[in-house]
Amino acid sequence: MNTFLLLAGRSTRFWPLAEKTLFPVCGKTLLEHQVDRLKKGGCENIILVGGAHNLSEAKEIFPDLPMVEQENLDLGMRGAVLSLLKEYGSDPLMIVSGNDVIDPKAYTELMNSDADGAILAYKVDRYFPGGYLSIDGGRITGIVEKPGEGSEPSDLVNIVAHVHKDPSALLDALSAAGDSDDGYEQALATLFASKNYKAISYDGLWQAVKYPWHLIGLAELLLEEITAQSIDPSAEIHPSAEIVGNVVIEAGVRVMHNAVVRGPAYIGKNSIVANNALVRDSSIGDDCVVGYNTEVKASVLHSHVWTHMNYIGESVIGRNVSIGGGTITGNLRLDEGEVTSIVKQEKIGTGRTKFGTVIGNNARIGIHVSTNPGVKIGAGSFISSKTLVNEDIPDEKFVVEKNGILEVRENRTKSSLPKDREQFRKKL
Repeated sequence: MNTFLLLAGRSTRFWPLAEKTLFPVCGKTLLEHQVDRLKKGGCENIILVGGAHNLSEAKEIFPDLPMVEQENLDLGMRGAVLSLLKEYGSDPLMIVSGNDVIDPKAYTELMNSDADGAILAYKVDRYFPGGYLSIDGGRITGIVEKPGEGSEPSDLVNIVAHVHKDPSALLDALSAAGDSDDGYEQALATLFASKNYKAISYDGLWQAVKYPWHLIGLAELLLEEITAQSIDPSAEIHPSAEIVGNVVIEAGVRVMHNAVVRGPAYIGKNSIVANNALVRDSSIGDDCVVGYNTEVKASVLHSHVWTHMNYIGESVIGRNVSIGGGTITGNLRLDEGEVTSIVKQEKIGTGRTKFGTVIGNNARIGIHVSTNPGVKIGAGSFISSKTLVNEDIPDEKFVVEKNGILEVRENRTKSSLPKDREQFRKKL
């Protein structure tokens, strides 16, 4: 059976971060974690399905994996499956979303199903705004999208991990469906009417990665899978530093005087945890500097992130970001309610009572900046000192606060490259 990992989405809801499948958490990109989990689940023939925007980088990571490029990204999942069936249309197949992280055992159970097809179905105990399976005598009869609380046809929610034993029937159903963004769902409805599709009930771990704050949940999941302390022999740990619990410290790391790393935590290659710093429940990427007196809590940092005397809580920081001394990320509302964030001009509940900020690649944050819970700062933007960021800042902007009002203008300055900051690292 061929397994197709779908990566073609444009990640537009992931702003201000870029391609979600290529963001590193706990030392590997989401793509690498997904391929690892597929292999653990017994998937042998793995094919990546993506777009021109991400397949070249995917090829660098997995040069030996076959790949299919989706020609028309506007056709959504239908377009992805049509593209893969052109090249691999004769064998049974499993289609897996690149965004849904689940227990590898679920893939094994799906592939072992004796039905014409199988869909992984997450068993919920409260309303979830997803697609609910309609079941009749053990057979799937339909999927009802976001039926509303109290109108659910079952307690089983569709996860995009689907097995199709008859690819020709799938192709016929897709060809008959329209070009709308729900063409794949229309094809499923056709198959449910003519074939025996079973729901594989599942109540294990599941982390969807759709919005940038979902990386915090993903990190929580991956950090819990660290079951022992692992410190590379080349790492330098000061005698006064404390490494507590299940912590991975990679090659070239320096943990300095009176610093504390409290697990579960991951510290990437060549990163520095400086004097009096505290890292807990976090994933720190390669070549980062957690500077003097900084606390990083339940956060995800890409690579080449620099901090100094900061509090970073429940936040996601992109690549090559510098955060000036005294900057604080607010992560809890005064009423301690759910933090919301704006996505495509719509206010979205994050499902989190603690959520700080998301900062895009190459941003620069000045000294004594404060960010309100849930705000996001675009890639390449500069925030001037003593600014309170209380709204999303687009990409490539320069922001200064004057008389309590944010003045947002085009940023004419480019961020320095990571290699240009090595002169500072040598002095630490």
